[in-house]
Amino acid sequence: MTQMLSTKEVAKFLGINEKMVYTLISEKGLPASKVTGKWIFPRHLVEQWIESSTVNYPQNHNVLPPYEGLLVIAGSNDILLEKTLSIFNSRHSGHLAVFGSLGSVGGISALRRSLCHMATSHLLQENGHEYNFDFLQRQFERMPVVVNFCKRDQGILLQKGNPRNITAVKDLGKPGIRIVNRSLSTGTRLLFDRELKRAGMAGERLAGYDREVNRHMDVGLEILGGRADAGPGIRPVASLLGLAFMPLRQERYDLLVTRERFFDQGIQYFLSLLHEKAFVRAAEQLEGYDVSKSGQMIFPYEPEATEVELKS
Repeated sequence: MTQMLSTKEVAKFLGINEKMVYTLISEKGLPASKVTGKWIFPRHLVEQWIESSTVNYPQNHNVLPPYEGLLVIAGSNDILLEKTLSIFNSRHSGHLAVFGSLGSVGGISALRRSLCHMATSHLLQENGHEYNFDFLQRQFERMPVVVNFCKRDQGILLQKGNPRNITAVKDLGKPGIRIVNRSLSTGTRLLFDRELKRAGMAGERLAGYDREVNRHMDVGLEILGGRADAGPGIRPVASLLGLAFMPLRQERYDLLVTRERFFDQGIQYFLSLLHEKAFVRAAEQLEGYDVSKSGQMIFPYEPEATEVELKS
């Protein structure tokens, strides 16, 4: 079972006073939940928070074995990615692509630890415009290659017809509104918490804020089943399930590959799919994707600030 720390215990664990713990929650995103008026801290998420914030991370000397047909991808989940994995597996006999849904932070950690060939991530930086680079620079001595997979619409999934009349993030604080959330290791949660802060809202005061699910589709299914009124997620889920959608922004969702493995056969096979008609058709069948830059190398070339606010 997950070990929970009290405020006093997490202060001791971090070597700081208890007052500083509250500052880290509000200003630095220290993972925490409030239960019966008291803060509790999942130890594994606190450790992950420390790891993701570490600068000058020591280089990992463990390496993946030579590529022999198994392509391992880990990180942020996505519906178009799942369809692309299916195309890959049907197109290339003798090769198998598998995915581990770990969230963007977990994907970057898995890539650094050589547990996967490729990671997926959409972590919004503090400047509110770029994605992923700050997080990668903190964990890698040598920056991985960054290739755009797609752009997609991020926002709030709502019940069909929006019966609760939720038109802004602040409306999530209305009496009786229940939400469902994503885990702290995901870029979606990072964006959601950022938007709550911009609206002057404390997440722990929202009913359901501490109820976390693993995938975008899981958020949609909770709302479709009437167990929640709203939750952070992507437009394609809303479209597939017939839910209402409140847009927040269009985000860049990237593929990350270490330079040492970039030319592995499986990786090149996968990246080549992003330029094929089958991939474009798959995206066109789903509302909320922009694949005009898919397959474009974002780094080591000059990054392009592609973040734009969406209008309702």
